Amino acid sequence: MYLHDRSDAEGKCWPGINTIAADLKLSRSTVKRALADLERAGYLKRTHRFRENGSYTSNLYTVLPRPPS
Repeated sequence: MYLHDRSDAEGKCWPGINTIAADLKLSRSTVKRALADLERAGYLKRTHRFRENGSYTSNLYTVLPRPPS
């Protein structure tokens, strides 16, 4: 729900792990595990993003429609 609420009309958002953890009052490891579970279940697509200098920045998350059963 958190990512869905933060996403744009295309289902995309890019909050950092620290932001998600702070907003939901969860640990970073819990957030990372939940994101991995959602991605594995087909509810979320994670795309790595990079700055111009090549360093990592927050991931782009795309909330996907419910996968078929």
